[in-house]
Amino acid sequence: MSDPATGISRDDVAHLAGLARIDLSDAELDHLATELPAILEHVASVQEAAGADVPAMSHPVPVDNVFREDVVRPSLTPEAALAAAPASDQQRFLVPKILGES
Repeated sequence: MSDPATGISRDDVAHLAGLARIDLSDAELDHLATELPAILEHVASVQEAAGADVPAMSHPVPVDNVFREDVVRPSLTPEAALAAAPASDQQRFLVPKILGES
């Protein structure tokens, strides 16, 4: 059964949950089937507020990157970096296995 105003059904919500890999209970699907139209209305109202004259931005406050020049500088050799390591293999630190990894 779908909402006549939006055409969003419980099956539509279940499909979206599957695409998002979200496991929802039957009660949650029923609840979201009634809530999703309101959520979409709010998204639509936000989209209306940002007209063509509003520039797109990723942050509400202007941010300048403070990157330094990419300059090669002297650094440790792999041997020097691994000199105090408890264990190493092929110029890499060895760490204990966790979570049953093989």
